[in-house]
Amino acid sequence: MFNTNFLFASLIWGSVGVGYFIYGKKQGSWIPLTGGILMIVVSYFVGSALLMSVISIGIIVTVHALLKKGY
Repeated sequence: MFNTNFLFASLIWGSVGVGYFIYGKKQGSWIPLTGGILMIVVSYFVGSALLMSVISIGIIVTVHALLKKGY
């Protein structure tokens, strides 16, 4: 479970999640805040680097699409 790819993916997606969380908190927007929390949770509980990356990219696309729609 703790191979190099998993640790690197967890570090990257967890860091992006923290960035989304901080951005959402400072802007007062619940969409990036929730997306950041979800990305942090995914980086802790998903055991595959590929699956973690796919889910995290899906969260990023969803947050971007919702913000573009004006939510």
